[in-house]
Amino acid sequence: MAVVNGMVDWKRRPINKEKHGGTRASMFIHFLVVLTSLTFIGNVFNMIMYFNQTMHMDIGTSISTITIIIGVTCGFALVGGFFSDSYITRFTGILIFGPIQFLGYVLLALQAHFPSLRPPPCNMFAPSSNCEQVHGYNAAIFYGGIYLLAFGEGCLRANLASLGGDQFDEDDPKELKQRSSFFNWFTFSVSLGAFLGVTLLVWIQENKGWNLAFTLSAGMTIFGVAVVASGFSFYRNLIPTGSPLTRMLQVLVAAFRKRKLLFPENDEETYPENNKEDNVGELLQHTKDLKWLDKASISDGQPGNWHTCSVSQVEEFKIVLRMLPVFLSATICYSPVFLVQTLSVQQGTTMNTKLGAINVPPASLFVIPIFFQLVILVVYDRVFVPFARKITGCPTGITHLQRVGVGFVAAIIATFFGAVFEKKRKAVAEAHGLLDSGGQVPMSVMWLSFQFFATGIVDVTSFVGLLEFFNTEVSRGMKSLGTAMFWCNFGLASLLGSLLVDLANKATRRHGGLGWLDGSNLNRGYLDRFYWYLTILGVVAFMNYLFWARRYAYRQHNRASTS
Repeated sequence: MAVVNGMVDWKRRPINKEKHGGTRASMFIHFLVVLTSLTFIGNVFNMIMYFNQTMHMDIGTSISTITIIIGVTCGFALVGGFFSDSYITRFTGILIFGPIQFLGYVLLALQAHFPSLRPPPCNMFAPSSNCEQVHGYNAAIFYGGIYLLAFGEGCLRANLASLGGDQFDEDDPKELKQRSSFFNWFTFSVSLGAFLGVTLLVWIQENKGWNLAFTLSAGMTIFGVAVVASGFSFYRNLIPTGSPLTRMLQVLVAAFRKRKLLFPENDEETYPENNKEDNVGELLQHTKDLKWLDKASISDGQPGNWHTCSVSQVEEFKIVLRMLPVFLSATICYSPVFLVQTLSVQQGTTMNTKLGAINVPPASLFVIPIFFQLVILVVYDRVFVPFARKITGCPTGITHLQRVGVGFVAAIIATFFGAVFEKKRKAVAEAHGLLDSGGQVPMSVMWLSFQFFATGIVDVTSFVGLLEFFNTEVSRGMKSLGTAMFWCNFGLASLLGSLLVDLANKATRRHGGLGWLDGSNLNRGYLDRFYWYLTILGVVAFMNYLFWARRYAYRQHNRASTS
């Protein structure tokens, strides 16, 4: 039995399609995705309260810390993706990086449990308050736990979606459709975990304490890894093909060395002997753009990949270069989304969170967009995609970048709603004399449901579209790095959001006064102006995204109109 597309079982024997892979194998992965999403999203989305009230960070520092956590988590996905593509299988990566995330939660649980490991309690709103921000040994424990958590979560992210995608053969038309469906259900699992996180886990944080929340998070993480490990006999595992970064560097070096060589008159006769899979993991056909890289495939009589590269190796690099403009433009478009989600929780803490007799924690407002995501993802996968597929002929119904564009429009709408309702919230606070006290504004927190609803549309469209785009377009030999590019896109967007907060504060400070988002009293800030700033940025960024998305050429098995 031949090895199919470089896939082997856990003993590195050729796979049996009837036994290995498919929907059954992907179910183990979905289970861990639910648990890691429950713990990570449930903690991070409400952690601004932990930073502000327990670690005594001001609003600006808390927001920046949250965005940095999200950013480095996504950046660490590149590390996990690199090692999984180059040296270990994605399944092995999950077994290695999951316990690291577990250790991060353990450190945070210990700090939340023992008072001596965190700053003493104080009232940050008291006029004479001298609250002490976490520092010294306690800060080392705090940031150690945070970055262990970020490292483990980030590396897991690169492997989970990629291992799931490996369970479906993209050269088989039937399995290609199932593969597209997998990414919808992968996002469904993320949303389901998030739903449980912002309800059950946030309730535990608010009522039972952060120490129990972090402890349960540690337990669920290690249990999820154990469940994935139990499915070892069902997985299709891609044999590591060596470092894709080395392969791309080889193309650059070889093309530079032969930059003065002339191309033969007939392109079809240029590199027939080099048209092989090599370590790319699949045979990629020659394309005519980025022609300067093709010189890497012209033989100069010197042996070795640093002198002559295969056509597939060159094409693998071309794919990455084609994706870069989309990557960068999507990063800018996504940066306001994280800010809206985080700032909406902060707005909610100043408002009336009671719905009848029920007191709703602000972080649990994410139930609104998540519930919408759960419903629309099922409708999208089971109704819209089959219908659209008949019209467009595209396996995903509409192209990935069309789906992403819809989400970016929703992001602009979210910031617009944020500006409108923040202005109304401040007007109510002023009318009741609450600007200086920072007290609760007599205005229902449900006003924020509009902007939460809009961010829910973003996750249904842009999240899935970008995930499948980056994972599908790259070669088989760098699927984990492709998924890591998706998470890195999110990470850079989050870090850019942190930069936007800092720039806005620095630009709006006058004569030693406070900037738009300085201080702990949101009623005295100018969050509405910051939302307008994000809205304008979003419109400009979306126009830039459209320019590059309309010009992107898909790989052949995904090709469809992008207009």
